[in-house]
Amino acid sequence: MSFKKKLGLGVASAVLGISLVGGGTFAYFNDVETTNNTFASGTLDLTVDPTTIIDVENMKPGDKMNRHFELVNDGTLDISEVLLTTDYSVEDAVGDNGDEDFGDHIRVNFLKNEDKNGLIQEPENVITSAALSDLKGEMPDAVKNQIEAWFGWGDEESGLKAGDSDDLYVQFEFVDSGEPQNEFQGDALTLEWSFDAQQTDGELK
Repeated sequence: MSFKKKLGLGVASAVLGISLVGGGTFAYFNDVETTNNTFASGTLDLTVDPTTIIDVENMKPGDKMNRHFELVNDGTLDISEVLLTTDYSVEDAVGDNGDEDFGDHIRVNFLKNEDKNGLIQEPENVITSAALSDLKGEMPDAVKNQIEAWFGWGDEESGLKAGDSDDLYVQFEFVDSGEPQNEFQGDALTLEWSFDAQQTDGELK
């Protein structure tokens, strides 16, 4: 056999050996399992019943108005706090109010959460007490147990659990200043209370 044939046969054998090494297959056992996983978020759904808390006409200085409403958690998640924001606008009938703000003369004598009252009735769980002008823009928590914070006891913890509701009572007063308040005759004040429900802290599931 000539040298060229021997060299060619050697190269072919080498190539075949490399291909067998590189293209070889190995048998092994295998078992695949598939899991089906779901992530579903809960819902925050706060309702106020009734949606109009007060609608009164023919007020005069000294009048007081008691009203009741409910905060209802219709969602699937617990609520940690409900922040109350106050805003209002005044329609000046005569146009001579000057620097006087009708909101200075309409006062919330109390806004209290009855469900958060403690085992004793005094002090009551008052959320806020101030003139509308002082409340404007503020954000007190309407479902906080103030008594629990002071004394460490109470009928309910702060917050509003899913499916639960709280009874709130409010008294408005057209404050009699003891002086003529004729500039407010015929005036109208439109009050907007916004209740902002906040979720509880995240937890290990």
